[in-house]
Amino acid sequence: MRTFPCAKINLGLYVVERRPDGYHNLETIFYPIPLCDELEVTPSDSDCLTVEGLSVDGDWHDNLVWRVVKQLRELGHSVPPVSIRLRKITPMGAGLGGGSSDAAHTMTMLNQMFQLGLSEDEMERMLAKLGADCPFFVRCKPVFATGIGDKFQPASIDLSGLHLLLVKPSDHVSTREAYSLVRPQQPKHSLLESIQRPISEWQQLIANDFEQSVFPNHPTIADIKQRLIDNGALYAAMSGSGSAVFGLFAQAPTPEFIASFEPHFTFTSSL
Repeated sequence: MRTFPCAKINLGLYVVERRPDGYHNLETIFYPIPLCDELEVTPSDSDCLTVEGLSVDGDWHDNLVWRVVKQLRELGHSVPPVSIRLRKITPMGAGLGGGSSDAAHTMTMLNQMFQLGLSEDEMERMLAKLGADCPFFVRCKPVFATGIGDKFQPASIDLSGLHLLLVKPSDHVSTREAYSLVRPQQPKHSLLESIQRPISEWQQLIANDFEQSVFPNHPTIADIKQRLIDNGALYAAMSGSGSAVFGLFAQAPTPEFIASFEPHFTFTSSL
């Protein structure tokens, strides 16, 4: 069985308060985009995970994809030996949720292949133990996320007809770095209300709080955002804690403009 785990972007991201456990409560909107990895699972005589495409650090036993297999077995679900092939296309360390999506799609495929009988709610609860945003990719529908990014409610938003240009520079932004200079506070504008305004108003109403701590140390990322805005993006922002930046356009960006971002990773698509 083969599937194509999608990535996501964050439409707004507010760090609203620090929790007693050291984590932070957030407010954001996860929106799925058609940038996808390729994931294939087949029954086998022995367990194996093969990664192609972009390189992935670490032993394959530690990969989120394989941790799903291990988790299911530890909970008593009958998952026979499988061979998994993962072709990485979504860049890592980008704030796009690629690894979380791979994990969620692995679980949904195993559930279907081996008739485990897990509901979407059950899979979401299990995946939450592997990563806060993993549950989002079970349904891959826009949600307003709160808590540490693990509590969802449907978000009424549709970007159909717009064009996405995503740019991922080589800069690496660690989660620790992204949080280091963020001062938790309540947003000036309600994200759920702001997202219902015309997209032409979003740049003034919707923010990603992580840009405050990331941009001063990574001027390349800040420059990408400004170039997208200067060249007609209706809205541009960093996704998650970076380092990918996306722009939403009414008209498809020209090939020349897209090429101007080389050697950075770029992805463009209609939504």
